[in-house]
Amino acid sequence: MIYDQPLYWLFILAIPVACMAWTVTHEEVFREPREYFIKRSRESKSLLQRKFFYLFTCEYCFSHYVTILILLLTDYHLYLSDWRGYILAGFSLVWIANIYMSLYNIVRIDLKKEKIIASKEEKSMKEEEEDKSK
Repeated sequence: MIYDQPLYWLFILAIPVACMAWTVTHEEVFREPREYFIKRSRESKSLLQRKFFYLFTCEYCFSHYVTILILLLTDYHLYLSDWRGYILAGFSLVWIANIYMSLYNIVRIDLKKEKIIASKEEKSMKEEEEDKSK
């Protein structure tokens, strides 16, 4: 009953889950559909419709569906070879993928912060040069 698929596959398969979930819910390439889904998730009259459209705007929620797709494509099980292995793998993949997305977000915020600081410094240096030349 114990399944001996290597544990490192959990960390490898979480990469495409994180990548797809982040791209759909945050990146510019999906901005228009995401804005439509955000609008529908706030303005739809039906609770079911609001929740359905919200699933495409939340990286945590969307990562569950990407995980299901990855599990179907790869037949990955975690520890057990039956349906329980799928359940363990699914929740574990979502958890690891969301750690990856959180780390990516932290790095991205730091890069934006550095870019803003560099831009401000560059602007102040230009102003100083202009003051000296006057």
